[in-house]
Amino acid sequence: MNHRMYLSLAIPLTISTMSTPLLGAVDTAVVGKLSDPAYIGGVAVGTIIFNTMYWLFGFLRVSTSAFAAQAEGARDETQSLMALIRPFMIAAIIGLLFIVIQKPILNVSLAAITPESDVAAFASDYFSIRIWGAPFALMNYVILGWLIGKSRIKTSLFIQVFMNLINIVLCLLFVNRFSWSVSGVATASLISEIAAFFVGLFVIRKVVSIPETFSLRAGFDYTSLKKMMVVNRDLFIRTICLITVFNLFTAKGATFGTETLAANAVLIQIHYLMAYCFDGFANASSLLIGKAIGSRDVHLYKKTLALSAQWGLYASLILAVLYWLFSDKIILLFTNIPGVIELTHVYGLWIVIFPFTAFIGLIFYGVFTGATEAVPVRNSMLLALLAFLFVQFLAVPQHGNHGLWLAFIIFSLGRSLFLALYIPRLNRKIMILMDEESLVKTPSYN
Repeated sequence: MNHRMYLSLAIPLTISTMSTPLLGAVDTAVVGKLSDPAYIGGVAVGTIIFNTMYWLFGFLRVSTSAFAAQAEGARDETQSLMALIRPFMIAAIIGLLFIVIQKPILNVSLAAITPESDVAAFASDYFSIRIWGAPFALMNYVILGWLIGKSRIKTSLFIQVFMNLINIVLCLLFVNRFSWSVSGVATASLISEIAAFFVGLFVIRKVVSIPETFSLRAGFDYTSLKKMMVVNRDLFIRTICLITVFNLFTAKGATFGTETLAANAVLIQIHYLMAYCFDGFANASSLLIGKAIGSRDVHLYKKTLALSAQWGLYASLILAVLYWLFSDKIILLFTNIPGVIELTHVYGLWIVIFPFTAFIGLIFYGVFTGATEAVPVRNSMLLALLAFLFVQFLAVPQHGNHGLWLAFIIFSLGRSLFLALYIPRLNRKIMILMDEESLVKTPSYN
């Protein structure tokens, strides 16, 4: 394992994962060209609601990828297939449940965020259309996670690029040609999610192999299910912490007025692009760590740790410099409203700081999930959430929206530092799992 091999995984995975926030980013950018900032606010609130719903069950992709990678490393086709089937069934059930209880979800969400009346109306329009794609969106998580775990990176990239190209084309068509505004971007997102699901299903049908000894009942044994559910439970709690921060951030930002809400929405979308860039490296690390554990390859494990840290720092430098140099052009991609642009520049320095505070937490999240060790991820996020709440309580009354961004940066730093404290413990546990023969033959990287 060297830099070139790591990047051969990380770069396509980065492109793949960066396409994920494009559904929200494209929606924001298209309505940002309209005259009323309430359009941006409505889509921002609607996007937050869906991020809340989907992020709660983001473990469907993450854990699927980890279990599939470990099965791939162990060359266990039965466990590989079960790594797809188990979460796929869960995703379908949860997605259908979201549709059934859509009205309570919308009402509770709007009550929690408390946007202005015109923003709430646009958010309701967006939500009532896009909600019908919930089962497809969650099952897409499973499909993409499984393909990544099986090292079918180009295939997963194709599916996501396909989905986002459809979204972009339909967004522009529905909004600029048909003048459907918020309803148009929601419809475009819905169609693109459904289309991506059927493409993914076709791909799965072509690549999956069913062993002759495969038994569906055996795959749902208690031990396997318990391991999956424990990992998913901890990742679920981690996600609750994450969406709590974003929801509190959006809700507090809404109290500063529509233009500040819109400016924060633009910056958060830029933050998403950065975060998903790191997520590509995290996925590469997760895949390699999973394979290292499955194949008992201690050399691959240690080298992956080193490369994860190095490229996390390099990526932080690149992202910060790119935003610093091209912030004017980047912001104009999202909005041309003068008041929103001005406020976005006022708070833009926080986005420059963000990569350096967050990269350890974002990339080593992949290391821990690849090892299916989710307790440290859960605990570090709980502590980071407490840090966010503390700083927000102290800073927002005196510094307003700057205080809110300070709290967010402290949260990002906290999730990195608290997770880093668990790395020595992870190393000890993994070394115990490795074969004694591998420990003798593998050179030291200390």
